[in-house]
Amino acid sequence: MPDHSRHWIDGAFVDSGDGRIVPTHNPADGTEVGRFADGGALEAEVAIAAARRAFEAPRWAHDPRLRASVLLEMAGALEQQRAPLARTFTAENGKPLREAEHEVMVSASELRFYAGLARATFGRVLETEPGQMSMIVREPMGVAGIIVPWNAPIILLIRSLAPALAAGCTAVVKHAPQTALTSAMVCEAFARCESLPKGVVNAFVESGNTGAQLLVSSLDVDVVSYTGSTHVGKLIMQAASGTLKRLNLELGGSAPCLVFADADLDRTVPALVRAGMIMAGQQCVAASRLIVHESIREAFTERMRAALTALVVGRGDDPRTQMGPLIDHRSRDRVEALVQAARSSTTVHLAGQRPDGTLANGAFLTPGLIEVADPSAPILHQEIFGPTLTLQTFGSESEAVERANDSRFGLAASVWTRDHHRAQRVAARIRAGTVWLNMHGRLAAEVETGGYRESGIGRLHGVQGLEEFLQTKHVAWELGTPD
Repeated sequence: MPDHSRHWIDGAFVDSGDGRIVPTHNPADGTEVGRFADGGALEAEVAIAAARRAFEAPRWAHDPRLRASVLLEMAGALEQQRAPLARTFTAENGKPLREAEHEVMVSASELRFYAGLARATFGRVLETEPGQMSMIVREPMGVAGIIVPWNAPIILLIRSLAPALAAGCTAVVKHAPQTALTSAMVCEAFARCESLPKGVVNAFVESGNTGAQLLVSSLDVDVVSYTGSTHVGKLIMQAASGTLKRLNLELGGSAPCLVFADADLDRTVPALVRAGMIMAGQQCVAASRLIVHESIREAFTERMRAALTALVVGRGDDPRTQMGPLIDHRSRDRVEALVQAARSSTTVHLAGQRPDGTLANGAFLTPGLIEVADPSAPILHQEIFGPTLTLQTFGSESEAVERANDSRFGLAASVWTRDHHRAQRVAARIRAGTVWLNMHGRLAAEVETGGYRESGIGRLHGVQGLEEFLQTKHVAWELGTPD
């Protein structure tokens, strides 16, 4: 057995063409977790060719029962590896073990959801005029390039891969280097699926971006699904213009959370702490901007400060841990710099700190809460992507909505009030792809998610997630005239 993880291309595990092998590290203490083959354009090129051959083969794109069977087998294979996969995931990513295990299980659930949809892709037939028939059929786009981030590398893989396979596409996956071993274990689980034809799913890891660039520019890749930053999403959109391939982009977010005077703070505060600190705030839909009615500002702030202070920060393999480290020191330093740059225009209710003692070597940052009076302050218009929440106040419903929409992002939001009419009224005015009422962060395989404005284009999950990997063909014929 090799002492490092390898790429999975055309049904085989292979090393990089240049032999490059690099380590992956535990963000909790900086120790080496393992090593992986570091790929690039060569691996992407070979993987794309394998995916194209598998797509052009006579069976995969035309056999929905096969595809459903494969997705069900993949779900079972993933569940069988839940415990070891979660342990590796926690070691590489730093998130609490229970979060890692949950991600494995919801990924298996999503595979089963799309296994059902694989057998339910219907077209239609109509007579447009006497003797003139038209048939509308749905066909797979072709080869799908899937670029996966490190913050939730299992579910963010599956929510693109599952609908792509259900639609009849083949896939080339570019995994993130920070969670290379986790992704390799997922591929190893799928490789044991006897019903999966070789070349239908291919995957490589790279610490650079030449392979990803090839996925975007290649004429043999028909659709790209990317989850990540808005900046990179814009670069992908520019690069893909040369081939006019379809894009599915879920990008950055800065979710506003509107807390009205009548909100149940006993429920609201703990829920917002969980929603803001999940993955150490490194989630695109995480609660970020707390927009609170001025009459409850003091009570809300004190409760939030106390709840955030009480949050147990620690290693992901410690069962007491409620929040782990950021993915690396560079990410921690970036969040600290954002907050430091905003200090002159903010009131710091709780400053994020680097823990000492046994956590000193890790990429840890304790929760922070800062109040921002100036709505034009830069920190309100950036994606913090870390464990620091901002606080603003409002006086009227219209002002609350105005503050919520004062953002270039539009991925998610939440509204907290006992008045259900107000909740629905406000939700209708917020420009975001998802608005939760008296909850935040609940996602399901059955329900579409995606962004408005600079939070992306297209949708994942749900029936529309399948549509992202299908195209429509019109076939017409004449019946002729009777004798």
